[in-house]
Amino acid sequence: MKIREEYTCPLEIVHDMIKGKWKTIIVFQLKDGSKSLAQLKRDITGITQKMLLQHLNELRHWGVVDKINYEGYPLHVEYYLTERGQKMLQAVKIMQEIGIDYLVEHGQTDFLDSKGISYKK
Repeated sequence: MKIREEYTCPLEIVHDMIKGKWKTIIVFQLKDGSKSLAQLKRDITGITQKMLLQHLNELRHWGVVDKINYEGYPLHVEYYLTERGQKMLQAVKIMQEIGIDYLVEHGQTDFLDSKGISYKK
């Protein structure tokens, strides 16, 4: 992740925070509270552990996500949304709604049904 020295607009900063295929999905998966790396990996279909760790580290860098290291063996770490992450979650939920609306408008509700995502008909 390359951090720029200058930005022309605050939206550029936010774009850098969330750019990438998985970051908004990670934020959405943490909506109900902290999760372990293994839980996130199970809940995000198609993500590799390497990519998950990379995106979590980038989200931590931006102050969107943080982690708790628990003592003991085996090592247990949980990730959670920070205050900034909670704010970002509001935007991600709106993005989710827009995606749902689009799928409904285009008759692709089978996908929503298969994921157990509710929508207005």
